[in-house]
Amino acid sequence: MAVVPYKDNNEGKKEQVASMFNNISKKYDLLNHVLSLGIDISWRKKAVKLLKDDAPKLILDIATGTGDFAIEALALNPDKVIGVDISEGMLEEGRKKLKKKKLDHRIELQLGDSEKLLFPENKFDAVIVSFGVRNFEDLEKGLSDMYRVLKPGGKTVIVEFSKPKKFPLKQVYHLYFKYILPKIGKLVSKDNSAYTYLPESVQAFPDGKDFLKILETVGFKNTTCKPLTFGISSIYVGEK
Repeated sequence: MAVVPYKDNNEGKKEQVASMFNNISKKYDLLNHVLSLGIDISWRKKAVKLLKDDAPKLILDIATGTGDFAIEALALNPDKVIGVDISEGMLEEGRKKLKKKKLDHRIELQLGDSEKLLFPENKFDAVIVSFGVRNFEDLEKGLSDMYRVLKPGGKTVIVEFSKPKKFPLKQVYHLYFKYILPKIGKLVSKDNSAYTYLPESVQAFPDGKDFLKILETVGFKNTTCKPLTFGISSIYVGEK
């Protein structure tokens, strides 16, 4: 059964995730950096560096949210970055941010569904995602569509939470994610479910080798997994 934010709601995961991010969009950036102790910024930087030698000119950022990963991708000096997200609330916050930073001419944010991307095949040099794939309603379908819009020889770079395996971090991580994080999230965002959903979605996500197998199933080759910060998060890379 799919893990969803609002258990008493009959809508599908996709609709619920969109509603959840609309609800927390104004506080999302603050919460993101506070709850990850700012480490998420360095994770994105490391992920972007893995594309340096490829020098991608057109990049697609899926589940772009408020555009942090898209902004980080400008370090690669692409011609353009297109960010897609299912939450209009998050995109609105992202557009404000881009305007303020005077980056709105280099990054375009669009409302869109990661499982039905409105782009032709073989369009992008790179497809990137940070902390978004575990929110896909159908993981395989979403990854297949990423593969479809990627040019042959292009790469996908995905940053996602994973589950530390070693004592004592495994236990500390579990306590933080299950008990502390939802309380802070509820306090700041006023959405009771959003930060309860986060640990549940991480728990249900097939991380590490299991995720690499799914990437390979949809067609990606030369797949790798690079654990970050004692396995709290991982960077996955795959080529078309």
